Amino acid sequence: MQGVTINEIVERFGSPLYVYDADVISRQFHSLRDRLHPAVEMFFSLKANPNVSICALLHSLGARAEVSSLAELLTAQRAGVPGEQIMFLGPGKSRTEIESCVKEDITLICESFGELALIDETAAGLGRTARVVLRVNPSFAVKGGGLTMGGKPRQFGIDQEALEAAGPQLAERHPAVRLIGFQAYMGTRFLTEDVIAANTGQILALAEDLAARLGIDPQIVDVGGGLGVAYFSGERDLDPAALVDLLNPLFADFRARHPQTRLVMELGRFLLGHSGVYAVRVRYVKESMGERFAVADGGTNHHMAAVGIGSFVKRNFPMRLLNRAGAQPAAKWNVAGPLCTPNDTLGKAVELPADLRPGDVIGVERSGAYGPTASPVYFLSHGYPAEVLVHDGRALLIRARDEADAMLGPQILHEFGH
Repeated sequence: MQGVTINEIVERFGSPLYVYDADVISRQFHSLRDRLHPAVEMFFSLKANPNVSICALLHSLGARAEVSSLAELLTAQRAGVPGEQIMFLGPGKSRTEIESCVKEDITLICESFGELALIDETAAGLGRTARVVLRVNPSFAVKGGGLTMGGKPRQFGIDQEALEAAGPQLAERHPAVRLIGFQAYMGTRFLTEDVIAANTGQILALAEDLAARLGIDPQIVDVGGGLGVAYFSGERDLDPAALVDLLNPLFADFRARHPQTRLVMELGRFLLGHSGVYAVRVRYVKESMGERFAVADGGTNHHMAAVGIGSFVKRNFPMRLLNRAGAQPAAKWNVAGPLCTPNDTLGKAVELPADLRPGDVIGVERSGAYGPTASPVYFLSHGYPAEVLVHDGRALLIRARDEADAMLGPQILHEFGH
């Protein structure tokens, strides 16, 4: 990465760790930003990687922030994102989270009528008016995503039919709320340009129809995102130019009718997936019933995505040896972590050198999104790995690894007699 080898980074900061390439993050951001209709704002979904330095880097490039917890809200604020560029999303917001958003004029994406009532009550108690975007669970579904999040019975959003039935009285019943727009998020890991365009077109049409039915002048329409990354054989990455050629006419047409409406896309995996490598060091090699095993110092406790949860067939993320240049893949290895569970397998039948040995460093590539924070990092109390960002040719530690004493800090010991 930028002239710094990952093996050098591992030698300096230890293993296991995540390494992110700032140049790749910038390239991914600009591959869309430089082509996308200028009215479309790109929001970084912190759930993909909530490190404060990653957020600050993306904000420096021009990204806004979509957050889903108080900690993510604080992260975005510490990264320098102003309140008007933050939106708070999630189906189970607490009163405390809602209060924080209302006090700081953060836009709330509301996902149920019950939540809307709580927002109204909270804002009225504070003597404020809450800015609210309604998340819609559309009656249509779009195929082609890795995880469907709309168009079926879901905990996310308010059903389209229910909003249509609510009519203009919805705003009248909530005087401390200002309804300013709509959001729909149909799914994740979309890898086909025309599916994303079809999805976007239907969301824009839905927002326009609901605005008329509810008597809302839409200030924001959020078309979600879900842009995917090709992890496995047989998949291909999205072509940003081809995607934008399909999207821009839709945005331009909508914008011509609603020139004051902010258009929003949410991006996480697409911005970060390519940028990261999860690096682990081999501790032991062994053979069991004719199969080779490399047991490493990190596993699915840091990289749950690599285990293939939800897939009928285990498919490997791209993996390679990092510390011995010229060593050719010549044998199939099962790469396992240190956990006491058979599910702790980073890769099965991975092509690696036949002479793999203790001390070797293996990298799981395309690991910049949904890594440690989407993993059970405290299972067996191994803790959180270190994270490093390579920026302008320098390796910067952006998260120290957990130490055992610090992990025990929040626990309270009570003395019990015998």
